[in-house]
Amino acid sequence: MKILVDADACPVKHIIEKVAKEMNIPVIMIIDTSHILHSDYSEIITVSKAPDAVDIALINRTDKGDIVVTQDYGVATMALGKKAYAIHHSGRVYTDDNIDLLLFERYISKKQRQAGIRTGNIRKRTKDSDENFEQSFRKLCLSHHNE
Repeated sequence: MKILVDADACPVKHIIEKVAKEMNIPVIMIIDTSHILHSDYSEIITVSKAPDAVDIALINRTDKGDIVVTQDYGVATMALGKKAYAIHHSGRVYTDDNIDLLLFERYISKKQRQAGIRTGNIRKRTKDSDENFEQSFRKLCLSHHNE
């Protein structure tokens, strides 16, 4: 098992590394060339800025039983299709039971934005957001660490 991170805009990289180090789980963080990232623990892979380059690189490296950290529902869907686990930065674990509804909601929001309708505000991350992610992420790692 390894952890793969869509790291371009990931606000929880430090939490991922902390938990992964404790459990001795390898981490791969994938970014595009417009970002710079250094780590003493994770393998950093830099790909081109081409559309979806990070997503494709991440999914190509994903195997059954891996954990993928992403806010992209499409990437989460592909991870689930490969029998990997996927978690959002909020701590929501993507599952076969919730991904269809999430994709549908994304589609509806996109249509509303195209029609000029505001679809909501993005909330600022808080300490509670980080704690919620860490709790969910730790649970996910523990439950699948020895598979």
